[in-house]
Amino acid sequence: MNEQFLKRMQGYLQEEYEEYLKTLDEDAYRGLRVNTAKLSVDQFHDLQVCACQPSSICPESFYIPKDIKGLGNHPAHLAGLFYMQEPSAASAVEVLDVQRDDWVLDMCAAPGGKSTQIAAKLQDRGFLVSNEIESRRAQILLSNMERLGFSRCMITNTHPQQIAKEMSGWFDRVLVDAPCSGEGMFKKHSKAMDDWSEEHVLACAQRQLHILDSAYAALKEDGTLVYSTCTYSMEENEQVVYAFMKQHPDMELVDCGVAFGRSGLPYLDLDTEKLRRIFPMDQGEGHFVAKFRKHGVQAESRKREEKPAVIPVFATQFIRQSLQEQPAFLYENSGRIYAMQQPFLKLKDIRILRQGCQIGEVVKNRLEPHQHFYVSNAYGAGMKQCYEMDDAQCLSFLQGQQLPIAGYKGYTQMLWKGYALGFAKGDGMVLKNKYPKGLRIH
Repeated sequence: MNEQFLKRMQGYLQEEYEEYLKTLDEDAYRGLRVNTAKLSVDQFHDLQVCACQPSSICPESFYIPKDIKGLGNHPAHLAGLFYMQEPSAASAVEVLDVQRDDWVLDMCAAPGGKSTQIAAKLQDRGFLVSNEIESRRAQILLSNMERLGFSRCMITNTHPQQIAKEMSGWFDRVLVDAPCSGEGMFKKHSKAMDDWSEEHVLACAQRQLHILDSAYAALKEDGTLVYSTCTYSMEENEQVVYAFMKQHPDMELVDCGVAFGRSGLPYLDLDTEKLRRIFPMDQGEGHFVAKFRKHGVQAESRKREEKPAVIPVFATQFIRQSLQEQPAFLYENSGRIYAMQQPFLKLKDIRILRQGCQIGEVVKNRLEPHQHFYVSNAYGAGMKQCYEMDDAQCLSFLQGQQLPIAGYKGYTQMLWKGYALGFAKGDGMVLKNKYPKGLRIH
């Protein structure tokens, strides 16, 4: 136990400190969030994936048994029907209060829990930019957004300052779920408590303020900014909020508008009643949320659209033969074909990992389809050819085996209980497995 950290917690919690100490010996809360872009909460419960207890934080979030194992390989998880997320981690997006037509930026988006939550609330309208500065984590973000079927979005891997430069004034809502000292995660990562230091806390606070400056520039006038962490330290929470407002007097601290959690800790003349903190005693792990509204005018960077792409005839034929309804916009980059229901954006110095739905890649005058095409919420439901697997066939498919099913020629969407898991290629006698090797279970 890190005595310096515990002494600070005693100062924060006073008479509740002993109760907090007891929680350190308990297992961390576990939970999942239903992906309502694919099914309703009631439909999810009908699948009987596991025992679920409702959360007061988010209507789509549920507590699950702390000792449950193997959910990551459950067909419902692999089909993107839910995301493994402890319910209090859903608090920031609930405070963000996303509306259907909003343009939203998730500045520090990996591994994707909050971006997938935002995308579900957009209901295939508006637009989401999910950014992650670390390349490895950005790939995890991309895979989670793909698994849950989202495509009316852009996944970027760039510095927040570059976002501020090229996307100035674009967004109705911005989320900064900032990198932090992670004090709320010490139950999951006990070594992190041993490595904890005040110097690291102060370094995190400085970085958080820099990220918030970039978020401020990306936010349009009258826009909403939510700042959140998974730590307890005042330096990274109340003090960052105070310093940010001093730097940007046009940012108003507004009430989070939620009933869960508790108010912030007293700090100078900051109105901490408007803040939300969640401690383990509040049926969650450590989280902090603040909400701002921007009153100042913000110059808006020009939104430039990509020119209409020249798509090979065989690729457009494949799309036409596969889908009942055709995509509104197509785009080609380095042989990869993408589709989206709004124009593709052109950016200068931002690394885009994906924009829209990746339909496939041109290989030797043919189109090799991509997993994203078959599981996407925008296009997956409109496939002309699909096959409904029973549980045994589903297991074989997820293990990468071919299925001895006759009567199907060409690419075929593979379903489990009506939900897409991927695709196979039929030759009339068997369905050859096209489930990505990196996703297969053993």
